[in-house]
Amino acid sequence: MIRLLLLGLVLVSNLAAAQTPVRTKVFPGAQALPLIAGVQQGIFERHGIKLDLQFTTSSQELRDGLASGDFQVVHSAVDNAVAMVEMAKHDVVIVTGGDSSMNEFFVQPEVKSIADLKGRTVIVDAPNTAYALQAKKILRMNGVNDSDYTLKEVGGTLFRYRAMREDKTNAASMLNPPFSVDATASGLKSMGRAVDLIGPYQATGAFVLRKWASANRDLLERYIAAQIESTRWAVTPANKDAAAGMLVERFKLQPAVAARTWELLADPKFGLAKDAKFDEAGFRNVLSLRAEIEGSWGGKAPSAERYVDLSYYEKATHRVGH
Repeated sequence: MIRLLLLGLVLVSNLAAAQTPVRTKVFPGAQALPLIAGVQQGIFERHGIKLDLQFTTSSQELRDGLASGDFQVVHSAVDNAVAMVEMAKHDVVIVTGGDSSMNEFFVQPEVKSIADLKGRTVIVDAPNTAYALQAKKILRMNGVNDSDYTLKEVGGTLFRYRAMREDKTNAASMLNPPFSVDATASGLKSMGRAVDLIGPYQATGAFVLRKWASANRDLLERYIAAQIESTRWAVTPANKDAAAGMLVERFKLQPAVAARTWELLADPKFGLAKDAKFDEAGFRNVLSLRAEIEGSWGGKAPSAERYVDLSYYEKATHRVGH
């Protein structure tokens, strides 16, 4: 019995010693549920990873921290990775998908149409990436040119939602769960889902410095394997109550809001991508939006392969099975 106890202690000790620390940064929102669950359920730990999950306030903070090595992995709209490559000249590579943004275009209740936003203020995270480009495209499609409104930087979705509730001059913004769920209850008005208005979109994904990925291939494959398993856990119906409880605890949501948020996340047509799969058609749309709205690459989108390396993801799927 003593020998068995000693052997058990040795095994536990070896497991603890085998944990590789990884620092990851994400936006505070429902899209982070798989990572939150992966930590709480010990999924990353089972893959030999001690995950330090941190929240960011803005895309700029997230991009700067990845570039400086403050953290190794970020999960955010992958257009940020494109911006890092094109504008900041950092060698960044996208390695997984995650979701389509689950964004809706929200306005103050008195706004009757998107065209009514002429002369008003539209709030964004950063003016030249991701969801700001979604908003600009939707506005242009409705006859509202960039010079017709004021664009104001506020920060991530949480901060934009608060800004719209607290200051009615902030007339519109892109919002996603859980804030979009609460926004409807608080009287803000949705003008439609982004994927319905502008087509498929590859939003949240994991991206890393290419040099770090090459030097840590096994670690990155284990990380992605854990992300895939965590995503599966998060959308399994049997885990609904536990998952919604995590949203309540982490984001101080009302139980009904958390439950509805989970339903949106588990919706295969709108929520989290199955197994965090990368949406190639959605990413082509990301590049097309940047080319059109920002005039990047002379207005002609480049090949997606320049920014994406799914070899790590493919190896990770073999670790967890399809």
